[in-house]
Amino acid sequence: MKWVRYQSDGKTFYGILEGEVVKEVYGSPLDSYTESGTTHNYASIELLPPVIPPTFYAAGINYEKHVREAAVLLGTEPNIPEKADIGYRAANALIAHQQPIVIPKDATEKVQYEAELVVVIGKETRNISESKALECVLGYTIGNDVSERTWQASDRTMWRAKNSDTFKPMGPWIETDANLEDMVTTVRLNNREVIKFHTNDMIFGVQKYISEITKYITLYPGDVVWMGTDGSSENMKDGDICEIEISGVGTLRNPIISE
Repeated sequence: MKWVRYQSDGKTFYGILEGEVVKEVYGSPLDSYTESGTTHNYASIELLPPVIPPTFYAAGINYEKHVREAAVLLGTEPNIPEKADIGYRAANALIAHQQPIVIPKDATEKVQYEAELVVVIGKETRNISESKALECVLGYTIGNDVSERTWQASDRTMWRAKNSDTFKPMGPWIETDANLEDMVTTVRLNNREVIKFHTNDMIFGVQKYISEITKYITLYPGDVVWMGTDGSSENMKDGDICEIEISGVGTLRNPIISE
């Protein structure tokens, strides 16, 4: 099932996408819902980020190839993580499918994409085992963890490098039926394939991260966990189009403009 979140007549709704038809609902997939009887053509609705998370989690470095390629660029030895570390991102940075990523006027040329699987939590969860961790997952969407690398290296925190307005495209929808083992992530910049990797080829998988987080922190419906990226990224500039496709989930597409 595909869940879209959108705006219609100045109001925000969830709907179930079936082909090109959106079935509007009262309520949401995060609690309870009933179909309203209203339908829309998918092409006619204004998509919003599929969820605004109560808490926005982000996995630390989570793909070995990404670690090794970064080490080569920096001239250092690769430092493979020994445990699942978690960070946070800011909801102010979220934008929807097709909305523009805006490069701040004082950013350097090193504004880059990071293609990430996003896990959407559907049930309140604490102290869950790895074997049962997927039971709390509503579904999956796609994130682009846009990063200004100069700021990332120079600032004491990643407050602007990762969290500037528009730096977190997410969407286009929540897919509830996707299989982790079948997913392949592909990134295209201006229709040119630049990265392709098996999505679940993580150092620490979705189950591990959920189990680890819930040892200390309660996860709530609507929370999201961005799962990290693989490979090395290219710079994005004004006029570019970045697409991230995860097989079985969908394609997130955003233009890039300069402030």
